[in-house]
Amino acid sequence: MSGSLFDQLKKAGLVDEKKARQVKKEKHQQLKKGRRGTEASAEAARLAEQAAREKQARDRELNQARQEALKAKAEAAALRQLIESNRASEWEGNIAHHFVDGDKVKTLYVNRETHTRLGSGVLRIARLDDGYALVPAAAAEKIAQRDADALVATARAEESMSDEDRAHYARFEVPDDLMW
Repeated sequence: MSGSLFDQLKKAGLVDEKKARQVKKEKHQQLKKGRRGTEASAEAARLAEQAAREKQARDRELNQARQEALKAKAEAAALRQLIESNRASEWEGNIAHHFVDGDKVKTLYVNRETHTRLGSGVLRIARLDDGYALVPAAAAEKIAQRDADALVATARAEESMSDEDRAHYARFEVPDDLMW
């Protein structure tokens, strides 16, 4: 009984040569197809896994950007609320208070008391929407901690002058409340 099952069936006359070749050919084709299908399915699985990883990374980035936008919006709302709650009232008047915002000179018309408080630094100017609000110095410090750009920079004469200039101009003192 040495020989394959095919040889034994052929000797017994149960299988003819033509039928045997056809079965062998079909079996060979199925094996080739199976190998190709395995490679193709492995490649497809690898591509699907890579696409899933890329989608996950993209979703993570979008989620992070969305979270940052929500955080910025919440911080802006908190800053706005801080300015609104500490805003000075009854400051309007007929005295012009000029200040620099960016590269433009702006004017607020204030009353005498407010003008004095702005000059001494007790009140500060904060940006609010398209306008301005006057806030106390303590609130201005809190606002500056959250967003320094929300406050209009104040021009202090003491900060811009050197010691030499200060000594020279000390002889010519001019009152801050001088009106022309």
